[in-house]
Amino acid sequence: QVQLVESGGGLVQPGGSLRLSCTASRNIFSTYVMGWHRQAPGKQRELVAGFTSGGFTNYADSVKGRFTISRDNAKNTVTLQMNSLKPEDTAVYYCNARRRFDHYDIWGQGTQVTVSS
Repeated sequence: QVQLVESGGGLVQPGGSLRLSCTASRNIFSTYVMGWHRQAPGKQRELVAGFTSGGFTNYADSVKGRFTISRDNAKNTVTLQMNSLKPEDTAVYYCNARRRFDHYDIWGQGTQVTVSS
């Protein structure tokens, strides 16, 4: 079973930056599509940024221009660079791997991001 391990969450002031990393236990990028989701208290989990099956990136409107997703195939790592953070970005962030042929999902354990002064 593939495992996803996230790191990089924490407390940051509004306007600050954080970098989240997700490392898979083996190379899965050829069979899984990767993405980052988040869930704020009392809200549904939502897609923040991800790769399409064609290798393009897509972003939630609320983070466009501020967040950047990238991947390092050699390190089995997907990174979410978050800039100009806002209090409304506060949530638990989850790394997701969705298997291409049947959309089976694997989730990381989640990492807390808190934006507050």
